[in-house]
Amino acid sequence: MEAKNLRIVFMGTPEFAATSLRRLVAEGYNVVAVVTTPDKPAGRGQRMHESDVKLTAKELGLPILQPEKLRDEAFLEALRALEPDLGIVIAFRMLPEVVWAMPKHGTFNLHASLLPEYRGAAPINWAIINGDKRTGVTTFLLNHEIDKGAIIGQEEVDILPEDNIGTLYDKLMNIGSGLVIETVERIASGNVDPVEQMHIDESTLRPAPKIFKEDGRIDWNRGAEDIHNLVRGLSPYPAAWSPIFKDGEECGSIKIFTTRVELKAMDVAPGTVVTDGRGELRVAASDGWVYIDELQLAGKRRMTTRELLLGWRDASQVTFA
Repeated sequence: MEAKNLRIVFMGTPEFAATSLRRLVAEGYNVVAVVTTPDKPAGRGQRMHESDVKLTAKELGLPILQPEKLRDEAFLEALRALEPDLGIVIAFRMLPEVVWAMPKHGTFNLHASLLPEYRGAAPINWAIINGDKRTGVTTFLLNHEIDKGAIIGQEEVDILPEDNIGTLYDKLMNIGSGLVIETVERIASGNVDPVEQMHIDESTLRPAPKIFKEDGRIDWNRGAEDIHNLVRGLSPYPAAWSPIFKDGEECGSIKIFTTRVELKAMDVAPGTVVTDGRGELRVAASDGWVYIDELQLAGKRRMTTRELLLGWRDASQVTFA
């Protein structure tokens, strides 16, 4: 079957998914509808927020479905009426079988890791946090278990020393859109032999659970490289952070966005802060110094260390913990 004749239902929410949707339409593939999350109030004014995928679908003039429940009969009837040949899911919700099994050629997912590693909600973050040098994207057929379906295709990419979650996200988003196109073409031509994720010792795999605030708290007793990787893996959002103490009392917190590392034998306690009061701020880890280049005090804007030190006169009197 000609790939561009396939009736595709696209399901997703964030920018990571919207990029693939835009490319599918730009290259002439037949996206007959888009499924995304319902609008939700967000921000200080609690204005209704539309997902990136919805905004892209509106711009492209595509039909949009926003079911509250994926088993809702009205939604399922709307899907059936579309007579889908193929489903594509990127960064969406877990689908019930009645949805993923409906298209004639099944439904595939784009995941931002080299499966079976980093199954879960935050694969890009955890690859950087764990200090990996390579990662990639995977397309796989959906089944009853999260991120455990048969693998169709993969594309690898280097994680560079200067990468953070922002830069690596963009790389994988763009590489992933190419793999989505390739996967559609292979399915249409019948040139696909999915590889089951079988006979794997699950205990050897690294998971990628959702990131919560406490995951970003820096433990200064750890090695400097580990701390540096945590900062990279959470920058620019949600950002690694640390409480600040003065005279033994907690007096605030700080988000850290950019760091450098100097490994050396230490003779000061982890969390000790040293600054020249002008442009340098370093914090002791277990095996060296973590130099902070960009940061944000609670209630302040993000700024360089030099900018911050112009107004933070007691920086040399605090510790991080």
